[in-house]
Amino acid sequence: MNMLDKIIRDLIAAQGAISIASYMELALQHPEFGYYKKREPIGRTGDFITAPEVSQLFGEMLGVWCAEAWRTLGKPEPFALVELGPGRGTMMVDILRATINVGGFKDARKIYLVESDEALRARQKEVLGDVTYIDDLDQAPQMPLLIVANEFFDSLPVRQFEKTFRGWAERVVTVSGDALAIALRPLNEAEMLLIPQSFREAEPGKMFEFSPSAQAIVREAARALVSRKGKMLLIDYGYVAPSGASTVQALSNHVSTDILDRPGEVDLTAHVDFSTLTDIARAHGAKTSAIVGQGEFLTNCGIELRADALKKHATPKQAADIHAGLQRLIDDDQMGSLFKVVEITG
Repeated sequence: MNMLDKIIRDLIAAQGAISIASYMELALQHPEFGYYKKREPIGRTGDFITAPEVSQLFGEMLGVWCAEAWRTLGKPEPFALVELGPGRGTMMVDILRATINVGGFKDARKIYLVESDEALRARQKEVLGDVTYIDDLDQAPQMPLLIVANEFFDSLPVRQFEKTFRGWAERVVTVSGDALAIALRPLNEAEMLLIPQSFREAEPGKMFEFSPSAQAIVREAARALVSRKGKMLLIDYGYVAPSGASTVQALSNHVSTDILDRPGEVDLTAHVDFSTLTDIARAHGAKTSAIVGQGEFLTNCGIELRADALKKHATPKQAADIHAGLQRLIDDDQMGSLFKVVEITG
């Protein structure tokens, strides 16, 4: 038992079982013992590798998207370039390099980052220099916005509901014997409204998940994009139609583990519900593109042409690495189809 495990047990003893979302929030964001508060999780020595760490090609293609989005908005000056959850700053570095020769872009952009982790902030300042931090999109300045979010929404807590033979119940975390355990809490009549009508008659054993935090951020983003003009690019692993299974998972040193194992010491994520988030964006006045796979999006941006250009000036070893990174990003059996992309426009 670690310290956060004890804190969670004490909380459950005092107030009863807690939701999966509350457990994830504590495990990831506890101010002293939370996963994102005490380690740098990204990279080969961490628990997972994000697309920008796989290859510079990824961030450069987002630079292509940013330049084109800025052009279609009428080349506003100034505009806010906002990244949600920028990790080690790798993707933003690549975006800035890819747009350095886009006439007027560099002088017009003002960089804003949404990042709560102090260690990652220090790393970002090392590679990006003068940037401004904001807590949420409401704090972004009153100017046109370009927002990028890569593997940000998957880290937001989700609530989970399961259909039983007696009806719908919420999956909660409790204590059983000497260990944390998953239990089921029946829903009251008001809570039943959280289950979409299309799911109400699901077979026993089916699950429904939703992220209150993700939905709130997309609502906030849609309103900001509509009122200030702008575009948002959302990239994450997720689904268009839910499977009815749990998508919450834990990773430690790139290996799957139990979600209740060593809270605060393993990464917890859940797949992103793209359909629901785009529905919310449209309900608040924004427009959304088709939801496509990451491979299709990057190919449309010209990633294969860029890879070929880099290979021409590379050593054989470098060329092989460029090709391997490209395939990992776009192949369907790697990140190409599991990761989805959608554009939201004000």
